[in-house]
Parts: sequence; structure tokens; C-alpha cells
Amino acid sequence: MLSSTSCCHPKGLVTEQVGPALAGAPEQITPANHGAARPTGPTADLLVLGNIVTNNPAAPTAEAMAISGGRIIGIGSQSDVEGLVTAATTTLKPGGFILPGLIEPHMHIWSSLVNYPDIDVSHEICPTFDDVTAAIKTAIAKAPSGQAVCFKNFDPSLYPGEPILTRTILDQLAPNNAVLVWNASGHFVYVNSLMFTAAGITDQTPDPAGGTFERVDGKMTGVVGEPPAELLMLKGLPKPSMTDVATYVREILTACAAQGVTSVREAGTGMLAGPKELAFLHQLNGQSRFPVRMSTAQFAVLTGYTPVQVAALWKSAGVTPFSGDEMLRADAWKVVSDGSNQGRSGYFLQPYLGEDNGGKADYTPESLRAALKAGLDDGWQVMVHTNGDAAVEFVLEAMEELLPAYGTNDLRHRFEHCSFTTDDQLTRMAALGISPSFLMNHLYYWGAAFRDTILGPTRAGRLDRVGSAYRAGLRPSLHSDYNVTAVHPLLSARTAVLRQTQADGQVLNAAECATPAQALAAITTNAAWQIHADDRGTLEVGKAADFGIANGNPWGSDPSTWADITFQATYIDGTVAWQS
Repeated sequence: MLSSTSCCHPKGLVTEQVGPALAGAPEQITPANHGAARPTGPTADLLVLGNIVTNNPAAPTAEAMAISGGRIIGIGSQSDVEGLVTAATTTLKPGGFILPGLIEPHMHIWSSLVNYPDIDVSHEICPTFDDVTAAIKTAIAKAPSGQAVCFKNFDPSLYPGEPILTRTILDQLAPNNAVLVWNASGHFVYVNSLMFTAAGITDQTPDPAGGTFERVDGKMTGVVGEPPAELLMLKGLPKPSMTDVATYVREILTACAAQGVTSVREAGTGMLAGPKELAFLHQLNGQSRFPVRMSTAQFAVLTGYTPVQVAALWKSAGVTPFSGDEMLRADAWKVVSDGSNQGRSGYFLQPYLGEDNGGKADYTPESLRAALKAGLDDGWQVMVHTNGDAAVEFVLEAMEELLPAYGTNDLRHRFEHCSFTTDDQLTRMAALGISPSFLMNHLYYWGAAFRDTILGPTRAGRLDRVGSAYRAGLRPSLHSDYNVTAVHPLLSARTAVLRQTQADGQVLNAAECATPAQALAAITTNAAWQIHADDRGTLEVGKAADFGIANGNPWGSDPSTWADITFQATYIDGTVAWQS
């Protein structure tokens, strides 16, 4: 079986491919403070009229919303706000429904850039293996002869028999073009003979330490495994410029806004260039306001540094908890404890189905505590990638040991993905004030594979336990882990309610289904709370005027239709952030 060690692209690959583009990034972090000159006043500068859905149980709908300086100062009927309206007030009367901005609490920009412009051959785009090969053949036919063509998000675990793209297959599909196809895990690429040639690799090239060139009878098959070997392949590809990276960042954030999202958490900032990444983001936001608000989780690992030294590096750059501005703020400390469940490197208490491997932790107990403590000592919210149930236990034990020394400060620590848990673990998380953020698309895209070939039906039923999390008194959120899956909060919410797999529509443990209200809270108020954005997620007096204009109302419709709702515009602080 093919395996991986992370749900996201390995750090070294991103550094090799994208890092050079940041060499000229600024050193100084300069927040733009876009909203600083708009104080809230006693009368409205904007009046919004229409079908307003507030997500406030005390007053779930409204027909008028008065906004001043980016804040809601009145909401209800038109008569309720008429005293706040003057001749200078602008009126906005959009069609459709006015919804609270959705929150994406865990996605990745930097790790997504390693193959951002490559052609998507994911299972969502290519439901069968034949569709994958057809997509490759079509793209090659359109490419100039001799030009390298790259593809991304191929996941053999989602196809019967877990087929792979061999050198032989790719040579047949592309006799005149070098081809490289990324496995969705980022830990494998599949290449043809011309790509080997472009990278200077022959059948006699030895495997680099920690990497593999798969061979049969001494001849390479085209399957290249792990970053040291993949890095050799990347040397045959062009690298993006700083201008390219700036374009890609805006395109990624714009795609978020197009799904009704007004706030995101970037969950691995600094993995390439440390604080320069944050300085670069502030520079871009200063040039033109981002289409979404962003909070960042500072990565705890930098090559050549201990966690304490990494923490000192961030602090010396002026990056401290909640520093930045209203559009771009540093919020958290990110640690990754294990790998990818679908890649069979998530850390489990029992082995994967039909194997003697249960994955492994990325740390020793001592090094994990050191990484967590470095963030806790500086007052960061800690967010820890925990996929398998053994990883949850591993990190939970460390947090139970460490957190009492830090008192009762409400930093809202988080376990990311938290894919497989026990009842006892959820209870202990609640006692510590640690909330889960579930990658709900795990269930939608990989649920059938977990059930049938990776973990078996009993353990697969414990995937993304939203229902149990609520019963344990937790405030879970839902996220995409982009680019592992696309940012689409209403699809995640639909899956939390229905728990149906994409492959066969079967329900994976109905006892874990969320109610519609719980699922929608997980992409609004809970997610906002987790990223320390309590002024978002509902439309009510005192909250930020962050909202979207949609053609449907998830608070008043069948959950099965939620993923089909589309947005025509989003607003941040009452000003247009994105429009179709």
C-alpha cells in the first residue's frame, strides 16, 4: 500500500518549489489597518434591506440592517432602524438572502502553492480511473510538444484496486511531453520517461536517503516516493516567481469568498520563510484589501531551529498573539503530531485493515511537549494536527500534563481533524477546554474507503464524531484543509448532517449525525469562536458587518440542498469584498 506522512504537502517540497519566490519578500511586518479610519457613529452610513438571516436564535430574521463604520448598529424591521438613517445613508437592497459570512477555520495557502497551477485530476473531477487517464490525454493534446505538463490531487485510494499511474501508462499518454502527477498526499509523484530525462534521472540513479524510485527488474516504474526523491524531480520543473505567488494567493482567497466565506485561518504560516511569509501577506493586503479576513497559525518547526528558537524568531519579528490588524492577524501556534489516515500514516491504536502498520507519531513524547510548551509559554492558542486515535491520545496526554501550569486563560486550544476519537478522549478534551475542528470532507470523499479498505466498518463509524462532540459539551467547527479538499463550508455542513459518502451514498454511523443547527453553528459561530473572532458568525448589533448574498437560505431549507447554494457577493465591514 502507498503511504504518506502528512495530509498536506511535505514542507521540504514547498520550500524547494516556492521558497525562492519569497527571497525578495519584505522583512518588516507592516499592517495595513484598512478599517482604522472608519469609527462607528450614531447614524448609519449603510442601510441593507432584504431577506436577512441573522443566525441569532432570539431574532432569526430581519428586513433591515443599519451599519456604521463596519459595525451593525441596528437590525430588525425598517421601522426599528429608521431613526438611524439620514440623508447621507447609502441603501443596499440586494436580491436573494443576506447571510452571515461563513468561517473557514483551517486551510492552507503556502503548502497549496507547490502545485497550485497544475491540472486537477482529483476524484471529484475524475470519478473513475479512466477519467483520470482521459483528462491527462486531453491536456497533453492541448500542450505544445516538449512542454512539461503537471497534474495534482490523484488519489488511488478512491478507485477500486487502488490503481497507480505507471511510467508505462504515462509514456503511452504523453510520448512527446514530460509529465508529473502529484498524489493527493504529496508524498508520491508519478512520472513518465521524459520527466526522468528532464530531471537527469536514469535507471541507474541511486535512491536518495529517505526517498525511493520504485523499480521492477532494475527499471524504474515511474512511482517516486517521499520528498528527497521528489525534490530531484522538481529540479526539472520551472519555479513560480514572486508575482506568480502573489497572484495565486489572491486567487485562493477569492475562491474562498466565492463560497460565502469572509474569514479564514491559514493553518501553517512560516513553514517556508518564517516571518517573511507574514510580512509578504501584509504587503499584499496593503496593496489591495484581501477578499477575506485571515488569521494565521505560526508553524512551530523551522529547519535548523528548536521550537524555543522558532518562538523567539516570531517574537523578535513582532509576531505575538493577536498582533496584526482587523484583516490579517496572528492567532495560533501550529504543531503536527501524525500523518494522513487515507495515506495510512495517521497514528492509530490498532493497525490499518489487513496490515501490521498503525502509523506513527511525528514526535517523541519529550519533543512533543517541547514543541507545545514553546507556544504555550508565549501565550499562543495551540492547534495540533491529530488524525488517528493514537495521535489524539498522544497529544491529549501531553496537554493534560502541560496545561494546568498555565491557569484558566481562555485560549481555546484546538485539535485539528481529530478524525478518530473515543468517548473518553472527547470527555477529557472538554475538561481541558480543547475543541475539535473536523475535516468533514474526510467522510464525504474517503468514508467508503475507510469503511471498506483502510480501517473497516467499526472504526470508520467513529470518523468525524460531530454528534458526540456536541454531546460531550464541545464546540466543534468544520474545515476543508484546503488544498486537501476545496473550501466549501455548506458541503461540509451538509455532510455533518447527512453523513453520506460520495462513493455510494451510504450513511456512516447515523448516531453521529449533527442537527442542522449544530452543523451551521460549526461553520459560523463555533468556527468564529475558535479563531477568536467573537464579533462574527451572526448578524446582530455590535457585530462586524460581514455577510454574503446568496440564492438560498440554509437556515430555512433541506440540508440536502445546502451544497447547491451559490453566492453572488460578500461584504466585509459593510463594503464589497468579492462579487461574481
